[in-house]
Amino acid sequence: MHYTRVYADERGESCFEVVEWATETRQAAESDLVARISAAFDVRGAYLREPLTEASPVPHNAPSPLFIVMLRGRCSIEVSTGETREFGPGEIVLVEDTTGKGHTTRRVGDEQRLTLMLPV
Repeated sequence: MHYTRVYADERGESCFEVVEWATETRQAAESDLVARISAAFDVRGAYLREPLTEASPVPHNAPSPLFIVMLRGRCSIEVSTGETREFGPGEIVLVEDTTGKGHTTRRVGDEQRLTLMLPV
């Protein structure tokens, strides 16, 4: 299991990093399900976001570190180094570039996006 991290390096450039979650294999106490489980992490709440209009393609910083779980639609994120990646349903992004040059986010395709936002 992994997520993509967007962070600002020591020069203020926003960059991507793929992070593997440390997991352990466990059997559920309530059934015979066996699964890989990550350690719990603290969140400050959870909310859904469905953009009604798209933001202009101006670089911005994350308001605070937060996990974004893509539920519907696709988006592309471009970091200040010029690298662009696309994300779709089931993918997880941790935006941590609260300082520096920021990133841009754009919808890909016609389907409206729906995301689960988890501030950490």
